[in-house]
Order: sequence, then structure tokens, then C-alpha cells
Amino acid sequence: MSFLRNEKLWGNDDPLFPATKVAPGINRQFAFVGLERAHWSSASPIRAIFKEAFQGSGLVYFHPHSFRRTLAHLGELRCNSPEEFKAWSQNLGHEKVLTTFTNYGSVASNRQAEIMRSLTSERETSVPDAEAIAKAVWRKMQESESSRVSR
Repeated sequence: MSFLRNEKLWGNDDPLFPATKVAPGINRQFAFVGLERAHWSSASPIRAIFKEAFQGSGLVYFHPHSFRRTLAHLGELRCNSPEEFKAWSQNLGHEKVLTTFTNYGSVASNRQAEIMRSLTSERETSVPDAEAIAKAVWRKMQESESSRVSR
């Protein structure tokens, strides 16, 4: 990535995995001559690079989108506001946060049940005491009335 940023002077809107630039070579056959400032038309070349890198490292192959799925899940756990998740989503290259949610944001059914149970219990314990609110409002009204009369 530092090569693309520092040497090629590419920015955030340029592809992380740029297409290969091909042109006629010395023997009039197509040859690699650099990088295009464009995305590949399919994910096949990226998958091949990942597969070769995993095999070369002696690791089990994981397809590129598994990393995005992992990053999207991490964002769901780390982000504390819609704004933070929007920034996270943009970092994944998604213009719309719904892309992140709909394509990478599935919640396992057992986790969904845990979340729903916690929402219910949190809501029950965090319901404000209506009588305490009414008394506080009454005191404020009395204080306001007292300060207005004493003027």
C-alpha cells in the first residue's frame, strides 16, 4: 500500500488492488507494463494472489471477502455511534453504510437472541421513575416562580 501512496501518489479513491496494465511487448505479444488506475473487472486475479500468498505461507486459504466480513464485524463491535460506523464503512470502500450492513452485517441467530434479551433487560432497568420526574419538574417550577416573584 505504501508503494501505491508514496511512489504512485494514489489516494483513497484509487483501488487497493489495481488492474494490471498490459500493452504490446518487444515480441509483439501482450506483456505486463505496470498498473492501471482502475479496478479489475472481476475478483479472479485478487483471489489468485490471495491463494498463492496463503499457500506460500503454508496457511489455509481464505477468500478476500472473508477479511471484509471480519472487518465489518469488528466495526459493529467497536463503533459506538452511527457516525463512527459510517466512517468504518467508508474505510471498507463503501459509499453507503447500508452496503456494509446488508452485505457483511449478518448476525448469527444465537447472538441475535442474546442481543434481544439484553435489550429487554436494559430497557426494564433504565425506565425513568415517572414520579421522580414529576417531583423534579414541580420543584423547578416552584423555584422559577419564587425567583420571578422576588424580583
